[in-house]
Amino acid sequence: MAISRRNLFKTGIAVGAAFSMPSILQAQTTATEARTVRMVKGSVPSVFDPVVSTSQDTTDHAAAIYDTLFSLDSKFMPRPQMVGKWGASDDRKTYTFELRDGLGWHDGNPVIAADCVASIHRWAQIRPEGQFMMTRVKNISKKDDKTFTIALKEPLGLLPNFLANLLYVMREKDADKSASEAVATNIGSGPFKFNQAAARPGASLTYDRNDKYVPCQEPVDGLAGGKIVKVDRVILENIRDAQTAVAALQGGEIDYYETPPADLFPVIESDPNLELQVLYKYGQDFFLRINCLQKPFDNVKARQAVLHLVNQEAFLQVLSADPKYTNTVTSFFGSGNLASNDENTGWFKKGGNPEKAKQLFTEAGYTGEKVVILQPTDWAEGNNTSQLLADALRKVGVNSELAPSDWGGLVARRSNKGPIEDGGWSIFITSDTDFARGEPMTSSHLALNGEKAWFGWPHSEEYEALRAKWTDVETVEERKALARKMQGIAWDYVPEVLLGQFTAPIARRKTLTGLIGMPDIVPLWNMEKA
Repeated sequence: MAISRRNLFKTGIAVGAAFSMPSILQAQTTATEARTVRMVKGSVPSVFDPVVSTSQDTTDHAAAIYDTLFSLDSKFMPRPQMVGKWGASDDRKTYTFELRDGLGWHDGNPVIAADCVASIHRWAQIRPEGQFMMTRVKNISKKDDKTFTIALKEPLGLLPNFLANLLYVMREKDADKSASEAVATNIGSGPFKFNQAAARPGASLTYDRNDKYVPCQEPVDGLAGGKIVKVDRVILENIRDAQTAVAALQGGEIDYYETPPADLFPVIESDPNLELQVLYKYGQDFFLRINCLQKPFDNVKARQAVLHLVNQEAFLQVLSADPKYTNTVTSFFGSGNLASNDENTGWFKKGGNPEKAKQLFTEAGYTGEKVVILQPTDWAEGNNTSQLLADALRKVGVNSELAPSDWGGLVARRSNKGPIEDGGWSIFITSDTDFARGEPMTSSHLALNGEKAWFGWPHSEEYEALRAKWTDVETVEERKALARKMQGIAWDYVPEVLLGQFTAPIARRKTLTGLIGMPDIVPLWNMEKA
């Protein structure tokens, strides 16, 4: 997934044997303390390093145990979080940041500026905004234990915005690792501690309130403000069977279910103790990611063929039987943000255009090469849409084949740049928040910078030249005009194809309140249990 929220619906590791029978769930629930919240999310993370993986399960884990220099408020403006004071020089080329008091690692040591410097460097190796930032950075260095500076070659007005995006501060000795090597420890400075002793891989993970965490003094506002923890423990349970999860929610065995299927919405709505809640009104934009390096999709006409082939209405019916939760999307930048526009969207046709797709595959010189679709069998939305896509391709004469695995297997395989015969791939389906689609500098899959790009590795120098201007234009109208030009190029190149927008509600017991509704992250702080 993109990371793709952050991919809201991903399911990772196989459910453990402990969840095979409801009676065992009941036995565990009996021992649950009143201030313990049990949650079933899209998945229990198998990768814990937010630099190595941007899947939602990983970023949610990171948000719990790590802290950030800046955080986005409900209006998506960056606000200081670990930073107490900051400022820029008159020429806007030197930024100075001073850490606030009370920051400490879970191992008892204080957070120092060197930790921040190392974390920024590691984050910048992977994140697109970090990569761009480093083209303008002259130096990042600590001034003393509480202060560090970022010296720029030229001004970068969006610097605080960049630092607010998935930049989790780690200890220097962890952040000194290569960005491709996962950090094995789970020691942060955030509001929760990871309970390693209680971890049951594949079944559940436990987070305990960090009693020594000192929140900032501002009121909570989106992801910004004081991270006040109002419960003692949060347990992430891995229950992938929907009916079992809903039954557990009804029985009070869990408090929160992140991905209830649409066909069970009536069951949830009819229970006076339960509630469906949309945390982010624009939801997720589902899309298929194309491998631009290997045949047949190294040919642009083959990619354009898929753009014309997709019938969004059909995919949306697979995602949800209730149309009030779905919408078609034609803008490369999504539908609910300032970058959304209608440039170069003439390809969209209700029901798709299979004849045009067949023609374009012929023009691409397609001769029956195998097209491998990575199929996440433990993520219902991805599993079902993958099967629909494979069938649609076969109907226009494409030799499509599903490669089933759990989400963890998909994540491992999608990094393979090689051909099919060497374990490579052609297409996988994922999702991202509509908010992220409107942020070309911070959304990984909106970069078309070749070998440095997100999985699929699209390359367009013309598009990248325009994307580089995003940080320099100052008005909303200028950014809208830039987005139109970028979209015109993107829909000719086709690095990915949109499948539609799904605004999925979470299900919770009414005794669980205070959930923060923001894209990309489901915070564990601020919620409370009656």
